[in-house]
Amino acid sequence: MITKEQFQTVVPDVNWKYIEPYLDIYEAILDTYEINTPLRKAHFLAQISHESGSFKYVSENLNYSAKALFAVFRKYFPTLAAAEGYARQPEKIANKVYANRIGNGSEASGEGWKYRGRGLIQLTGKDNYKTFSEATGQDFVSNPDLVTQPKWALSSAGWFWKKRNINRYADADDIHMVTKRINGGFNGLEHRQHFLDEYKKLYSI
Repeated sequence: MITKEQFQTVVPDVNWKYIEPYLDIYEAILDTYEINTPLRKAHFLAQISHESGSFKYVSENLNYSAKALFAVFRKYFPTLAAAEGYARQPEKIANKVYANRIGNGSEASGEGWKYRGRGLIQLTGKDNYKTFSEATGQDFVSNPDLVTQPKWALSSAGWFWKKRNINRYADADDIHMVTKRINGGFNGLEHRQHFLDEYKKLYSI
């Protein structure tokens, strides 16, 4: 088990009020999802450390400027003018970009915002909330904010990891494929590699 002091060597800038709730539960939860070897743990912790901004964030930040919307979500905002009406309005943005996919209804349904990304690896979309509910016996469809609680923020990440069969790539020590299965690409790869190197030291790999 990694101690608070050891975590601090990996993520020295972390606010401990964010990470302390995970210290007593992460080993058992990781084991539940077969993240049960030093190499698997190192890869998993590296990824969630990056994805959550060093455990700071368990809810998706959608507070984009018009320029950022145009750059990141050009499919939905093909011009800056189209983005202006949504800029700095996270709820409106979520309802737009997550509408009519991943189990969500139309933009007017509000389900894009209701089922926005939550957890240490962002659980997103009504379909995923429903499937995670079925896997755990907990109703996240009616109460999606539960996924921000430490137990479920971590469990949802473990569930996603197992569902995507990421252990096979962790076992091969393939950070590129681990990252691609989580991110869809290689965003932040250098930062993820930094965390992986540090967690490997803690697990004597």
